[in-house]
Amino acid sequence: MLFMINSNKMFFLFSLCFSTLISISSNSWLGCWIGLEINLLSFIPLISNLNNLLNTEASLKYFLTQSIASINFLFSILLSMLTLKNFLIDNLISIIINSSLLMKMGSFPFHFWFPNIMEGLSWLNCFILMTWQKITPMILISYYFNMNFLFIMMILNVLIGSIGSFNQTSLRKLMAFSSINNLGWMLLALMISENLWMMYFILYSFFISFLCFLFYIMNIFYINQLFNFNLNFSIKLSIMINFLSLGGLPPFLGFFPKWLIINYLLINNLFIITFIFMMTSLIMLFIYIRIIYSSLMFYSIKLKWFKIFIKNNYLIIINFFSFISLLGMIISTFFFI
Repeated sequence: MLFMINSNKMFFLFSLCFSTLISISSNSWLGCWIGLEINLLSFIPLISNLNNLLNTEASLKYFLTQSIASINFLFSILLSMLTLKNFLIDNLISIIINSSLLMKMGSFPFHFWFPNIMEGLSWLNCFILMTWQKITPMILISYYFNMNFLFIMMILNVLIGSIGSFNQTSLRKLMAFSSINNLGWMLLALMISENLWMMYFILYSFFISFLCFLFYIMNIFYINQLFNFNLNFSIKLSIMINFLSLGGLPPFLGFFPKWLIINYLLINNLFIITFIFMMTSLIMLFIYIRIIYSSLMFYSIKLKWFKIFIKNNYLIIINFFSFISLLGMIISTFFFI
């Protein structure tokens, strides 16, 4: 049932948003922890469904992993309050805090729960898990940034996200590994500037929302369903544009924040890091293009799809924003020149 119909789901959705505001506006670590706990208890009713065993299993797994992360976070807070301040203890506490927040986001090396839980969720819940649920841990990480530890995590995230995407038949698992790959880019953007992270996150959420909505209205969960003849060309074209934007292919708008990050890395002579991030993006693009190329080979050549396209207002909006994504990078390039 949709959130707009079910009032109980709407209550927990508002509670989810409110918990994020509690965490990011709190002036103490304990207040941040309370916000994270409210967030956890709000999201579980959204994903649980007694009629679906996969949803029930996903909600249980999510509760266990998030509880472990919350316990570690609370332990690190108490440790920082009880111990004397010195370099070694501060370094250890920052690693524990960062590790618990990385676990909450589904980052490497705590990423194993993320694809499995995504597999048991609806597309609407997948969208929330890939976007909104990353806001609070990201902002809290920016408060206590352990540079060396997170730099290694960034590199491993983009590597694992791209390698794990190979041989995936489930679109939800593919999107989960894509999210892990983009998480490495977002951590790097957060290290450079909070404004750059915000721009990257908004654009990432923009593309993810269209993909999840398209998959939701067409009831698509597996890659072989994209080869269906009944899917009209306009839908496949929108999926192609949003996939390529998500992968960061110029001249699509998704390349713009990656362009700024690469520019920063090159200015600071971080050539090896730049090479790793660019190569993993190329691997992700190869995976996306392979799916798109195969699916575009199978579509109905009849012109009836145009009538369907005109009748459905949602598809008109999605196609409009998809072409804005295509033209956005070209416009921004001329703007910066």
